[in-house]
Amino acid sequence: MGLICDPEELRTLFLFEKLDDEQLAQLCAVGEIVYIEPGQVYREGDPATCFYVLIEGEVRLTKLSGGVEIEVNRTDHRGVYAGAWMAYLGDKVSQDYAGSMYVERRSRFLVLAAADFGRMVTEWFPMAVHLLEGAFFGGQKSSQRIAERERLLALGSLSAGLTHELNNPAAAAVRATAGLRERVAGMRHKLKMMAEGKFPADALVQLVELQEQAAERVAKAPDLSPLEAADREDALADWFTDQGIADGWNLAPTFVQAGLDIDWLEGVQATLESCRAQVFEGAIRWLNYTIETELLMNEVADSTTRISTLVGAAKQYSQMDRAPYQVVDLHELLDSTLVMLNRKLGDGVRLVKDYDRTLPPLPCFAAELNQVWTNLIDNAVYAMNGEGTLTVRTYQENDCAAVEIGDTGPGIAPEAKGRIFEPFFTTKPVGDGTGLGLDISFRIVVNKHHGDIRVESEPGDTRFIVRLPLNPQAESAEQ
Repeated sequence: MGLICDPEELRTLFLFEKLDDEQLAQLCAVGEIVYIEPGQVYREGDPATCFYVLIEGEVRLTKLSGGVEIEVNRTDHRGVYAGAWMAYLGDKVSQDYAGSMYVERRSRFLVLAAADFGRMVTEWFPMAVHLLEGAFFGGQKSSQRIAERERLLALGSLSAGLTHELNNPAAAAVRATAGLRERVAGMRHKLKMMAEGKFPADALVQLVELQEQAAERVAKAPDLSPLEAADREDALADWFTDQGIADGWNLAPTFVQAGLDIDWLEGVQATLESCRAQVFEGAIRWLNYTIETELLMNEVADSTTRISTLVGAAKQYSQMDRAPYQVVDLHELLDSTLVMLNRKLGDGVRLVKDYDRTLPPLPCFAAELNQVWTNLIDNAVYAMNGEGTLTVRTYQENDCAAVEIGDTGPGIAPEAKGRIFEPFFTTKPVGDGTGLGLDISFRIVVNKHHGDIRVESEPGDTRFIVRLPLNPQAESAEQ
């Protein structure tokens, strides 16, 4: 049974102190005074059916973060309210409890049905409702428009970087193709000489075998330091000169790059020892064309593979032709983002990847998570001013996959640390940032994935840690 509602007692609560006698009487008529025992009153995500006003007692309010309840407020202040406080907006917004409420000790409340509370606010304060509605939806729309602009700016920056990255291997492939054309023309000239009988038949057979050996050696050529390569080129150029081969210094780099040394060339000389000297020199130049052709074809293959890798990374990053909500390998998302941001990293940033490959696949909105990684990595590189170490680490923490983006920049000032997730707050100079990157990241991680994002920072070590539930609630896939 409900308790007696005293209008004069309600007038002592800050929420109702400006109401007239008739309005207070209506509150008592439709509301109910109840005692609630310690425990949970309502749960986050459930339909918001009631509006609660504390008359005496103590309440605790919580929010879910990464599957864990985080206390956001604990108070015994008379008149504090919670529950269906946005009922006056009706079906224009989702009418679910935004958090959970607990009673810490036996407490007395005025409880209003959500429909009654919404009706009274609309009837009593029509101008205020219009102002609040305008502020709410106007702010929501402004944030959405600016967020879209933020995404377009990021996309433009990534597109410019991708274009640059694609241009390099494409240009290399074009150069290699032009070089191949020249080498093939030279080989046709040598074939003409062979057809004219300048090479004995037995020498031709041996030369074709040597050609095959040279091609195999190219595929297994060792990686040499610049100093080692220079020493071998000098020795080989001298050897060519000793054998009476003109422009030996011009041939030496090609043979060294292919991993062919003096011992191998002396073997060639021994194989062709029955031939005239000019035949030996012709054989060397024929082999040079063969090696250059193999090297150029390798360059074309490497360039086209690089282009294919970049296009694949762009497709992975954008999640083109894929469902918005899917089960993915978290590391594929991170790697595609790093490929897209490779140009921003530059030569001064050392990348360290510390992946826990035992992490199970993650159900998520993949394209939106890529936006989170982009924001965090871009901020880290900016903080280091192009010089330092970027660390991308993954691991499992309880029932969550954790992603840590770390940098060795100057750190976040203590006075800014508590505000970095606020919309429009930025520590960057005017024109360098909109202050929405971390706000967007927060909403994607916390609101859309029911995860958690936090920061730990000191000079030389700043880390943003994102935690994402590995077994999210089913409703996540329907948002």
